[in-house]
Amino acid sequence: MNVCEICGEESGGRYLCERHAGRLAEQLGELPVLYAEVAECLVPRQSGWGEIVATRGAAGPRSPIDEDVLDTVNSARAAEVVHLWRVDVQQVRWPQHGAPAPAGLGADCRWLRMELDWVVQHYPGTGDLAREVWALGQQARSIVGDPAPRPQRLGLCVAVTDDQGTVCGAVISRLPDQTLLTCRWCRTAYGPEAYLTLHAFQPQRTT
Repeated sequence: MNVCEICGEESGGRYLCERHAGRLAEQLGELPVLYAEVAECLVPRQSGWGEIVATRGAAGPRSPIDEDVLDTVNSARAAEVVHLWRVDVQQVRWPQHGAPAPAGLGADCRWLRMELDWVVQHYPGTGDLAREVWALGQQARSIVGDPAPRPQRLGLCVAVTDDQGTVCGAVISRLPDQTLLTCRWCRTAYGPEAYLTLHAFQPQRTT
């Protein structure tokens, strides 16, 4: 393999040229953010806590999700697709190992990014992987818009996770228009009323 499987340019024996390898890494980093925003789009807009805005001309009970969006693209499907790629890459690289357990879209994207140098040099399916990751990103963007939404960092999770007083400390961030936040590590939920508490208990910076 002497040319990039995406653009056909000289690739120095790799399956992707440097430009498209970098683009694949960037897209793998964006996918979890895009699909977190897609999940927000699946819930109908609300004017207040628990009050669903009625659609014009609607009659009868309303679905709790936007079924048009759900039929088009959803985070469960994206997670399944990316996990299958992780399984195949791992099987090619370490055939003696068993298949990895499902770990979620974010974890699988991080794993593929960490292995990307090996992937673009040795994995025969690299071109198809790049094209499918791009397609997943485009499907998500058709729902959430472009450019990709960027999370705003609010601080570190202050939840106590055990009897010894251990604080979680994972980064808490939110997407535009997102109000209910959940720590990805300890699953502690933070509503708008808890933002001030979250801010007040942030560790002090040392100089």
